[in-house]
Amino acid sequence: MPRLVLASSSPWRRQLLKRLGLPFDWASPDIDETPRPGEPPEALVHRLSLAKAASVAQAYPDHLVIGSDQVAVFDGGILGKPGDAATARAQLARFSGHRVRFLTGLALIDSRAGRHWVCHERYDVVFRQLSAAEISRYVEREQPLDSAGSFRMEGLGIALFEKLEGDDPNTLVGLPLIRLCALLREAGLDPLA
Repeated sequence: MPRLVLASSSPWRRQLLKRLGLPFDWASPDIDETPRPGEPPEALVHRLSLAKAASVAQAYPDHLVIGSDQVAVFDGGILGKPGDAATARAQLARFSGHRVRFLTGLALIDSRAGRHWVCHERYDVVFRQLSAAEISRYVEREQPLDSAGSFRMEGLGIALFEKLEGDDPNTLVGLPLIRLCALLREAGLDPLA
């Protein structure tokens, strides 16, 4: 059975991958996540998820290496991780009462065979009308400073939404498991085998 590695420092992605019941290692990728000028969001998440997997694959020959990256797309712009509480509050205030699209790139590198797969999943979130006080309390309690879109679906973030639309809710957390299972099967690792 091929060995599996998750190229991510995210504890949320590790928790999701554990659900498949497959043994895996993980390593933090070291890449520049800066978008290129004029780079469409789909191209960005493809490039970054593949770059994350590739940076880790060098140290793991004979493995299947998973990379993932996520951005929020709103009002024609790409929004990443807020980095500080003021930016998180400002993002959530902009999202209040609106639909936001999240794109999660997924890459799988088979370092044994020298081949790879790259795709992305989208998931739309409709935010309910949020007061400034609710936004402040949420940011203070959850501290979503390292999360695209300034919220954590796996935590209190669920209280911010009116509606969720997409094929795989795991996409919002950052690792689309349905698509990942399909890629793993194609690479010769069936989670149900």
